[in-house]
Parts: sequence; structure tokens; C-alpha cells
Amino acid sequence: MQYYCLNTYLKEQFGGKVYKVALDGGMTCPNRDGNIDTRGCVFCAGGSGSFAQQKNSSVAVQIENAKKQIEKKAKDARLIAYFQSYTNTYAPVDYLKKLFTEAILHPDVVALSIGTRPDCLPPEVLALLAELNEIKPVWVELGLQTIHPKTAAYIRRGYPLSVYDRAVKDLKAISVHVVVHMILGLPGETEEMMVQTARYIGESGADGIKLQLLHVLSGTDLFKDYKEGKFEVLSEEAYFSCLAACLAVLPKTMVIHRLTGDGDKKLLVAPLWSGNKKQVLADWNRYMDTHNVRQGSSLE
Repeated sequence: MQYYCLNTYLKEQFGGKVYKVALDGGMTCPNRDGNIDTRGCVFCAGGSGSFAQQKNSSVAVQIENAKKQIEKKAKDARLIAYFQSYTNTYAPVDYLKKLFTEAILHPDVVALSIGTRPDCLPPEVLALLAELNEIKPVWVELGLQTIHPKTAAYIRRGYPLSVYDRAVKDLKAISVHVVVHMILGLPGETEEMMVQTARYIGESGADGIKLQLLHVLSGTDLFKDYKEGKFEVLSEEAYFSCLAACLAVLPKTMVIHRLTGDGDKKLLVAPLWSGNKKQVLADWNRYMDTHNVRQGSSLE
């Protein structure tokens, strides 16, 4: 079994190494401002933006600050501008146009990536994304996490699966690259349920997937449930088993944008083994060697 990794995809699309820089557009979320809820998703400790540049700075300044950090590793680096924190299409379209245009026109930026919710893609935003996609490639990252209604209600996702289906269709209609976020290890979900979600994503028309281990972060409602013993987190071996099982049902052409994630170490409560991402990836490479899993290419 093989999978199509992001690095291979980037080399095929852009001819070499590309770095993703996390930017903060100063957004909020309908799950926090009262439109849907005020508590956020049960696992959220800050809008998935731990590594974003400071939101008080302009987009151009954020990109230049990120470049300085990257230049320690690579000169003349090409960049993907990634609007990460909270819901990055949840704002007036004029504001979004100014923000995204500033990013996409930066000479070192080769693509624009926008993290958002499937229920925050009204027609005027889709029209803007179509316009931007004519300038440089646009990716939209959708936070789905699971297809199972009971789990979706528990994590307070705030929209039904049909909304996700509609969002993917609308984005593919304007030729945008769709990346879907999925969490492995959500309370109450078995490996079989996780595989069902992965298969659904693979069949939905999405181009890529981000597979993420569930992190329990201090200060979240998920932490309260964990502290009360309502669920257990995955061991590393169990995570790798679930990960391999999910990869096995995805199309070979689907880009695997992420195999795990590293939660904010200042807030991470569990699983503590996930705190060292380099070690986790090294362990995953050993797991691949012993379980006949390998990276591949859509061009093979």
C-alpha cells in the first residue's frame, strides 16, 4: 500500500521545495461569536493558529517575518500563504479580497491556502476564490473531522454532512484544490468508524486530506471530559494502525497533506508521546517498513 505525500505533490506542481507559512487574518468563527455557539469546538484552544504570525501585523509584514525564519534553512524560498487561525472566509468579502490579494500577489508566494468551515462559503466568497484562482492556485481547507453525527454533535461542529458535500461541489466547480481535515481518535470512535470517514472523504471529490491525531489541550472542554475519565487517547501504535487503515482506503491520487500534528506543547495534556513530532515521524517510518506502507506519486 502506498500513499501520495505532500512533498511529492509540491515538487510535481512547483518543481521543488515549497514552504507553508501560517498567517493570521484576524478572523473569528461562528462557533465562537454566537452565530452557532459561543464555546467553540470541544477540542479548540485557539482556532488552530498556534504557529501563525502575529495578527496585529499586515499580511506583507507577516510573510516577511516568516521568510526570515525560513531563510535560516533555505534562501529564495517559495511560499504557500496559509490563513490558518479560526474561520478564514467568515468576514465581509471586501475585507477578504484585500487580505487574500495582498498575500497572493507577493512575489515569493506560489499558492494561497485558506482554512475555513464548509458552512462559511457564500456565493460572493466563492466568486472571490474563483477570481484569485486565476492568479495563482488556491487551496481551501475544510474542517470536517468526522462523518458520524453523534461525534459531530459531541465536538460541536455545528453543521450537517450535507453542508460539507455542497461545499466540496461548489469549490470543485471553480477548480479550487480542496483539502479536508480529519481527526483520528475522537471519543467513542472505533478504527472502523475512522476508516468510514476516510473513505467518505476519498469519494467526496476532495483533492487532499489532513489526518490529525486528537490532542487534549488544557483549558478546553475536551480536557474536562478527559480529566473525568470519559475517554482514552490513542497510543502511538494504535494511532499508526488507524492511520494505515485510513490511508489504505483513500484514492492513490489523493494528496496526504499531513499524517499527524503537534499540539501547542504549553497546552498539551495528552497523548504526551505526540509532543515530539520528529520522533513520531521517525517511528512512523519504522512502522511503514514493517507493515509494507510506502510513499508514492500520482504519476507512478
